[in-house]
Amino acid sequence: MEHYQFSYELVDSIDALTAADAALLGKARAVTELAYAPYSGFNVGAAALLTNGAVVQGTNQENASYPVGICAERVLLGNVAMQYPGEKIVSLAISYRSDKRASDQPISPCGMCRQALLEFEHRSEAPIRLILAGETGQVMIVESARLLLPFAFTPRELGGQ
Repeated sequence: MEHYQFSYELVDSIDALTAADAALLGKARAVTELAYAPYSGFNVGAAALLTNGAVVQGTNQENASYPVGICAERVLLGNVAMQYPGEKIVSLAISYRSDKRASDQPISPCGMCRQALLEFEHRSEAPIRLILAGETGQVMIVESARLLLPFAFTPRELGGQ
């Protein structure tokens, strides 16, 4: 039998983060105000620090035709690709607030976003460090989005590298 496991860091709060990580998470938390989530009441914000020092943000954008909506992480990746072509993401913070429940635990990207993050890692040839949190509470740090999708569909399956 095969096993898959990975390690991640879990800290008690934003106060236990480095100043840079706390600032990035603060931006992800703040940008949830710009999310458009009238149907779910679940506002997600993402903020990425790039290798050139720029910070790019994204929020979820819902639609009455549910499949048309897009998650904050994929909005952010599109923004990075268009505004800073070829630039690598050093760290990406994701946070949320909800009209229906407390936002006091880390949030993890959905499956589609995990796939999109993995593809961005592949094309930039660099891991994306994830900082996952709610408005309060513990913060989870994962060193690469790849760790969240162990049996990923990659360019290799299509005959690429």
